Amino acid sequence: MSRPEVAPVKQFLLQLQEEICQQLADMDGVASFNEDAWQRDEATESLGGGGRSRVLTNGAVFEQAGVNFSHVTGAQMPASATAHRPELAGRRFEALGVSLVVHPKNPHVPTSHANVRFFIAEKEGEAPIWWFGGGFDLTPFYPVEEDVVHWHQTASDLCQPFGEEVYPKYKKWCDEYFYLKHRQETRGVGGLFFDDLNEWGFDRCFDFMRAVGEGYLDAYLPVVEKRKHTEYTEQQRDFQLYRRGRYVEFNLVFDRGTLFGLQTGGRTESILMSMPPLVRWEYNWQPEPDSLESRLYERYLKPQQWLPAS
Repeated sequence: MSRPEVAPVKQFLLQLQEEICQQLADMDGVASFNEDAWQRDEATESLGGGGRSRVLTNGAVFEQAGVNFSHVTGAQMPASATAHRPELAGRRFEALGVSLVVHPKNPHVPTSHANVRFFIAEKEGEAPIWWFGGGFDLTPFYPVEEDVVHWHQTASDLCQPFGEEVYPKYKKWCDEYFYLKHRQETRGVGGLFFDDLNEWGFDRCFDFMRAVGEGYLDAYLPVVEKRKHTEYTEQQRDFQLYRRGRYVEFNLVFDRGTLFGLQTGGRTESILMSMPPLVRWEYNWQPEPDSLESRLYERYLKPQQWLPAS
């Protein structure tokens, strides 16, 4: 297997970061993204590469939005990668991707996350191992069913050209991946998650990764537009901050991307830019029966089919 060309992937990812930042800033209407270009510490030969982090803070709509591009290399794959793919042990790697998290101010606007990435792992005398990964997921606090259906319909539509089985497979993987085992609840209402994708050949896999990256805004912006002016109470804001705690718990305990970045000596500020700017925990908090908050737990924080059967 020959080594795939990285340049087109990098060009797409840089353009994707640019487009997402522009449209999020336009939606916010007040704040803009600040860019922070960075390079890995190359004091040793085991690390290389860099990236550009863009962060919007204290906007009219978005309390914080981070959109990060990175292109890094390393002398060997970290434990977080080899744990589920032992054949990668002892290989040097090249990884590039765009990752983003958006934390809105209004608790009626969901938090969202998206990521698309490409890896190559190589070893002298052996064929390179490459794959694509990524997806997007939605974390509402006061969900509206039509928003959740729109999110999943967009995900289903972009998967359709790649096969009838693609959306159900990657929707299920998302439900399973973004699951907080210690809470026995999903992080939100899911979306798509895929990894280790190489079985379709490079061009088709790249096309799918591109479709997921470009589909994120189609899925998210209409929801933001509908909910950004919804009035909310101080109690609802407190609940939003409480539920953001689940986001932190997942990212620090389970998220592969966070572990990969930290284990490979990545830039901590960029890795942790996904964290919400404000968050709260409360001991043994329980929602009031028949409240909007209890509805989130009873209806939305469990895997289910959001689209009608075809």
